[in-house]
Amino acid sequence: MAAAPTLSGLLGGGLAVVMVAIAAIDARQFVIPNKLVLAALALGLLEVSLARTGPTVASIGSCALRALLVAALFLGFRLVYRMIRGFDGLGLGDVKLAAVAGLWLDWFSVAIAVDIAALAALTVVLAVRARGQQITGKTKVPFGLFFAPAIWLSWLFGAIISRMG
Repeated sequence: MAAAPTLSGLLGGGLAVVMVAIAAIDARQFVIPNKLVLAALALGLLEVSLARTGPTVASIGSCALRALLVAALFLGFRLVYRMIRGFDGLGLGDVKLAAVAGLWLDWFSVAIAVDIAALAALTVVLAVRARGQQITGKTKVPFGLFFAPAIWLSWLFGAIISRMG
């Protein structure tokens, strides 16, 4: 609420709670529950419809299109990875979480969130390897553990920057 002391901040706080829940569940079970993805999408649609300036239908349409495109990019990555490697390297929950990123964030912030998540995941994998655990090309890494908080952090940074400017 300090970053965005409006309804947008309250909805962003709701996003934070959902993203933490997704991260915790993905870390333990390697699954991102549909109910939590739907909750994040519903919060995002509410945020777009109530907090944006300009025509509401255009704002919702623009954000929805971005959500679909970001999810399609993740799905494409998933399919190409499977063709090349012969197994899935990204879960469908991660694809759905990408839609959440596309709905809540602008294109630049989506890219930042993906970068933060990928670098955090790589750092953890390298730390695990440095401790002597074996890491192979088939070692599972719960990407949602890193991507969900990165989505919220990117939203938070955007809220802080827009409040300053």
